[in-house]
Amino acid sequence: MKGGAVSAWNLTGTVPRARDDGGERDGGALSVSRAVELAASALEAIPQLTVIGEVTGFRGPHARSGHCYFQIKDDSCAVDCIVWRGSYAKRTFDLRDGIQVQFTGSFNLYKATGRMSFVARSFSLAGEGLLRQQVAALAEKLRREGLMDEARRRRIPVFCTRVAVVTSLSGAVIDDVKRTLRRRNPLVELVCVGARVQGEGAAEELVEALGRAAALDPAPDCILLVRGGGSFEDLMTFNDEALARAVAACPVPVVTGIGHEPDTSICDMVSDRRCSTPTAAAESVAPAMADLAEVLAARERRLASAASARVRTASAELDARRDRARRAMSARLDRLSVALDALAARPSLQGPAAIIDRRRTDLMQTSERLASAVERSQERFARELDGVSPRLVRAGQALVAGRRSALASRAAALDALSPLKVLARGYAIAYGPSGVVTSAGQVACGDDLRVRLADGDVRARVEEVACATGPDGGAREGALRP
Repeated sequence: MKGGAVSAWNLTGTVPRARDDGGERDGGALSVSRAVELAASALEAIPQLTVIGEVTGFRGPHARSGHCYFQIKDDSCAVDCIVWRGSYAKRTFDLRDGIQVQFTGSFNLYKATGRMSFVARSFSLAGEGLLRQQVAALAEKLRREGLMDEARRRRIPVFCTRVAVVTSLSGAVIDDVKRTLRRRNPLVELVCVGARVQGEGAAEELVEALGRAAALDPAPDCILLVRGGGSFEDLMTFNDEALARAVAACPVPVVTGIGHEPDTSICDMVSDRRCSTPTAAAESVAPAMADLAEVLAARERRLASAASARVRTASAELDARRDRARRAMSARLDRLSVALDALAARPSLQGPAAIIDRRRTDLMQTSERLASAVERSQERFARELDGVSPRLVRAGQALVAGRRSALASRAAALDALSPLKVLARGYAIAYGPSGVVTSAGQVACGDDLRVRLADGDVRARVEEVACATGPDGGAREGALRP
């Protein structure tokens, strides 16, 4: 350095070559514009970088330009950052304060103010931010499946007499739970089921511990799934999908108390009750003895009041029903009395013989009317018969005359054909063993015959059979048989 002049160095560590353009003044001193140009040239020479930092002071998108302005920082440094509108439009998530983001871009110097900024051309979640994005995606998935619906959450008894707690048995959490239950209500039976709550394989141990707690005999009224506070990464065990599904499918209601008040895990979202801390979870299932005594006293008062009101209501209702029964019975007795008086006034009850006399009189009158009607009918029929009788006689005679003539003719023909007529002329009918004898060949000597004459029968025995002569007048061969 000479004459107080300061050599200008760029960010790459090289000395820029002086230009004879009027930029140097007073023995090598640079103007502000020249110095800013040198700095800008040095920044442009830096290649594209990938930077990881936490977003802070986020402002954007700008109402008119659509650009975003903020800072990214780590534990010891911060730098201004710009995301142009086109780059932010391609985002997969919104930038906000507090998230860890990985930016890819380059440094830029705004010459008007000499302000350096990191211009990010793309960005993605990193570290905890990426974990939060994954947890949010899993929470949305389970929400769509209905595991976070309020209607699915089961009712937990106000006073649990048997409680199972699933947590690490080596930490302070289990001691807090025990101390809280002893302080609030020593009647609660506590069953501890140990499992790791952090680290590799912890989620699987917790799933197995939930199964063992649900299988206890007798079954607990509820299960406390608790652990103390920690970082977001420490609580990632309770954002495990398998563990969340095990909590939702557990046959015993599950109460979670994971971390501190701001911490919310997937297991909290699918449990039947979410409490801010393990101590709050223990308090929620074990009301204090004083509270129970007060509740019992209040319920005793309400029960006595309800019983008194019930007795008064029942007594009033009984009196009203007794009055209605008395009035109804009186009205019914009045109706029965009137009906009985009406029955007693009937003649059949006053004098039973009167009914028989009346019926006998009615029967005699009916008999007389019937006899008169029969006589009148006979007289009418007799008059009608007298008028019809001559015509009937004439019609009968005309009808019978033709039939008589035909009958006489047929009787004469029948008489002429009658065997009796033939017998009367001196003929006879011989009956042999096989019926009427019509041929001499039908009998033999010694056969018994019955001969029918006109006035009786004659019994005879055949002594000789003589056959009729042939056509030539001689006897046929074998005509006689002794």
